[in-house]
Amino acid sequence: RSVTEHWFHSGCCRSLLLGVGILAPAESAPKRRHSVMANVITNKDFIVATKYKLIRKIGSGSFGDIYVSINVTNGEEVAIKLESNRARHPQLLYESKVYRILQGGVGIPHIRWYGTEREYNVLVMDLLGPSLEDLFNFCSRRFTMKTVLMLADQMIGRIEYVHVKNFIHRDIKPDNFLMGIGRHCNKLFLIDFGLAKKFRDSRTRTHIPYREDKNLTGTARYASINAHLGIEQSRRDDMESLGYVLMYFNRGTLPWQGLKAATKKQKYEKISEKVC
Repeated sequence: RSVTEHWFHSGCCRSLLLGVGILAPAESAPKRRHSVMANVITNKDFIVATKYKLIRKIGSGSFGDIYVSINVTNGEEVAIKLESNRARHPQLLYESKVYRILQGGVGIPHIRWYGTEREYNVLVMDLLGPSLEDLFNFCSRRFTMKTVLMLADQMIGRIEYVHVKNFIHRDIKPDNFLMGIGRHCNKLFLIDFGLAKKFRDSRTRTHIPYREDKNLTGTARYASINAHLGIEQSRRDDMESLGYVLMYFNRGTLPWQGLKAATKKQKYEKISEKVC
């Protein structure tokens, strides 16, 4: 059974779904469904840091792949991100450093290990449950207002903590908020800090300078107006992106979704026109 399926079938998380209005009291728990987690890794001898054994792939992105893995010394499951050490724009080392700075915050995954194994950069961290995008799709792409508000409360808290630590996330979207598992299954976690940026000096509190003509950083659908205009991002841009995410959850779609264009640049321009 996949991590997502396990989360959906757990009694604790069923209580959470009922509490925030995702499930009506009469509904049964979700049926088992197809998951990318069924994708089994071919090399079962891949051991990280002498004790973490890769089990199956659960996701992938421009950086590389994510695997469910097991600590062979105690049976604990963890998540492992792999990035080729030949990547054109490596980001895993940077992301691991940001995670280290954020360690201890509520809803920030615990980092177990970072290093290199064979031809990969490797980040070992807590295994988490489904993303809010996964839950949204399960719920026919519509959350109740109660659900949106209760999620917003936790999401604001996570972003505020990152800002207190002098960083901005710059890629706020449903895919980057994950539910916990086990005793943390009612807690929301913020992940993916590869695009995060320090916006002020932690000692002097000096803010980064205003700049223009910057390329779009983040996900176009949820990017702020300033991000589309090429203006240096700050805390307000994370919050604006969160506003778009909450609107997406409440309405099921955003006005600028589904725009067609020949190139990514032209699509960004069309989205920018709609947003602005």
